Amino acid sequence: MQLILDEDQQMIAQTALDFVDEHSPVARFRELRDSGAALGYSRDLYKEMAALGWTGILFDEKVGGAGMGFAELVLIVEALGRKLAPEPFLGGVTMGGSALALGGNEAMKSEWLPSVIDGSKVVAFAHQEKNSRYDAYAISTRADATDSGYRLTGEKVQVLDAVGADAVIVPARVSGESGDREGITLFLVETGAAGVSLTAQTRVDHRNAAIVALDGVEVAATAVLGVEGQGAELIDTVLDRATVVLTAEMLGGMSEAFDLTVEYLKTREQFGVKIGSFQGLQHRAAEVFCEIELARSCVMAAARAIDAGAPDATKLVSLAKAKCSDAYLLAANEGVQMFAGVGMTDEYDIGFYLKRARAAELTFGDSAYHRNRWAELGSY
Repeated sequence: MQLILDEDQQMIAQTALDFVDEHSPVARFRELRDSGAALGYSRDLYKEMAALGWTGILFDEKVGGAGMGFAELVLIVEALGRKLAPEPFLGGVTMGGSALALGGNEAMKSEWLPSVIDGSKVVAFAHQEKNSRYDAYAISTRADATDSGYRLTGEKVQVLDAVGADAVIVPARVSGESGDREGITLFLVETGAAGVSLTAQTRVDHRNAAIVALDGVEVAATAVLGVEGQGAELIDTVLDRATVVLTAEMLGGMSEAFDLTVEYLKTREQFGVKIGSFQGLQHRAAEVFCEIELARSCVMAAARAIDAGAPDATKLVSLAKAKCSDAYLLAANEGVQMFAGVGMTDEYDIGFYLKRARAAELTFGDSAYHRNRWAELGSY
């Protein structure tokens, strides 16, 4: 496995960096946060990103996609992560879009995927429930069969990119109890359907997320993704894909936090000299740099393994998430400390990266969870 970028990938990466620098600086993230808008991103800018082909990278050319893979998508998301760009690539494109592409019937894919790809619609993925921690099968939401389909009742939390979404994909139980792998079915539910309510959640990193409540929501049998009662495998696949994309965002964030810190070390004076001349701070900065480069290799390896369908792909996903969780926290913590007191104020951007690092660490499993998963997958 070659962990280098080819010429086309280098062009994708540079184009993404240039676009994000111009159209989505951290100042835009700050403005969106201060506005208090629950959506938390710009629909117009998202459509511009779609016009560049970014939202279609993962999908087949038959439905309007680019027919590429995660090796390319992570380059886009890394650039977005550098400036904390809040557009719905994680919950919408990767989670909702992947579930549709992998589990949707032909009619469903024909109706929804082109709109996901052109940025006109967002489909979220509502897998998490209260007190589920990192157990993807801790699902209590029920799907009771009716004459025409199913009736869904339950509640999902921390549904990424659900505010403003046109539909959510809901895993629900047709049999079994919470925690059972068997008996889970995935359904496509339009957010405007009777019985569906969304409540925006406030997160420390200000990412778009919502509670999705389902009160006897009626769906047709054609709303099922995959095979009834066997949705766990689709959930596993979607979460692995989403985890890789999240690690790319984390890689971008830790890289930018490090760059901000190094620039501060070069300009801040103390005792009549630049603080970057202090050997103790140099050693700490060098450690952060090394950890970021190791994280980069892990992200690239995991993305390429998923594209190749490699047997160790899941193991590499956990390796990347464990490494990125630790490295992002290290870069953000060290950044805030080296900025000293001002690093704790809202005036400086470094604090945004610390908040995003803390939230990202806990999303889809923290470093301890993924180290344990990596060990179990390796039969340790």
